Amino acid sequence: MATNPTVPPRRTPFIDIVDKGVRLGRKMGAVAPARLDAEHLKAQAIEQAGGLDDFGDPWFEKPLAKLLEAIEGEAKLNAAGDFSAMLQFRQVLFHRLLSEYWYKRHPEILERPMRSPVVIVGPMRSGTTRLHRLLASDHRFSHMRSFETISHVPRRDFEDVLEGRAEDFRPLLAKRIMRVARLANPRTLSIHPTGPMEPEEELGLLVASMYGMKHEAQWQVPSYGRWCESVDATPAYAYLADQLRLIGWSQQVSSIRPWILKTPQHMLDLPALLNVFPDARLIFTHRDPRQVTGSAASLAWNQTIIYSDDVEPGAIGREWLRKTHLQVERMMEARKSIPAERMIDVQYDEMDRDWRGTMDRIYRFLDLDIEPSVPAMEDYVERAKALKRRPHRYSLEMFGLTPDEVLERMRSYIEAFDVPMENAFGAGNDRRAARVR
Repeated sequence: MATNPTVPPRRTPFIDIVDKGVRLGRKMGAVAPARLDAEHLKAQAIEQAGGLDDFGDPWFEKPLAKLLEAIEGEAKLNAAGDFSAMLQFRQVLFHRLLSEYWYKRHPEILERPMRSPVVIVGPMRSGTTRLHRLLASDHRFSHMRSFETISHVPRRDFEDVLEGRAEDFRPLLAKRIMRVARLANPRTLSIHPTGPMEPEEELGLLVASMYGMKHEAQWQVPSYGRWCESVDATPAYAYLADQLRLIGWSQQVSSIRPWILKTPQHMLDLPALLNVFPDARLIFTHRDPRQVTGSAASLAWNQTIIYSDDVEPGAIGREWLRKTHLQVERMMEARKSIPAERMIDVQYDEMDRDWRGTMDRIYRFLDLDIEPSVPAMEDYVERAKALKRRPHRYSLEMFGLTPDEVLERMRSYIEAFDVPMENAFGAGNDRRAARVR
């Protein structure tokens, strides 16, 4: 953890050791060079899947090509970075092959209805995880679990799991991967506390289409990010819906249970989301944009420095200020065509002060009785305290930004939603945009 509030933290020695190990392995011929070209990656996935060769909707090939091009020209990956990128791409492609296997073996999966999902829409670091996990405590909803974001597609022996002849290996795999991830970045538990069975967002299901902000928070790929911002993401969301159907089938839960969804990507892609989920109910979260921008930059920094030795804090800050501004601008534009009765707004500090009162208001919006879910929500609140062992420390100054710069850029958003200014930046919780100079 950095002690200087104007200097971002360094990566852990663990990454340097891994990077040197990969370089040495390649020099000795024990580790193959990373080949980041689409046809080679697809061939590797086909071999891993035992000859399965149907990747489903070919739309993913467009973002894949743009992403590989950006990695080659912009990402400046170290040896550990390109090695892990190769593994990540191969795993995503492998999961696409397995998905098509299951759709063909059980056609009823794609017939599962996806009625009235509850979608939490907010900028990165605006309290969406807390709200998502509170709602996921209610067993009247369906949700993804963290191990399913790592391995959301069951292996080919999963029917043995369903019939009690085998155990699902995926939670154990997720636990092992999380242990390694924490060695690589021990700040993970502060930034995004989780565990294999904790509720988790569906961003990985957009990654399954090689689409979305996860790649931008992991690698320096600005041209890819701009490309994603320029396209209609409906095919990626349609594929996400089918992946949710597969997950729901694997969970063996009723298909009439509405899903709880959330990922900051939805801020950019509300029209695409509503094309696929036209009856979605939307909960918008809002937070002081100085906190949102600083926290988002910190998250991206702590990921990117794992994979590259050449990362500039100011570039990270500028990019995530731009990205956060674009998120709120697109969200505000999309809301103009959404009926008011389909939306509700929640302030981050409101959840901090009175989570129960806020959830009461949300449940009235959803036309549900909150009482059956209150004990589970209270359990989550206590569990969350244990999960988050340390506060997430960051500052705008670490990333070459100033509070006034962020406020000026985000003024229209602050005013539109009367967003409270937080004490961490010297403004009282009752100060609003009109009073910000």
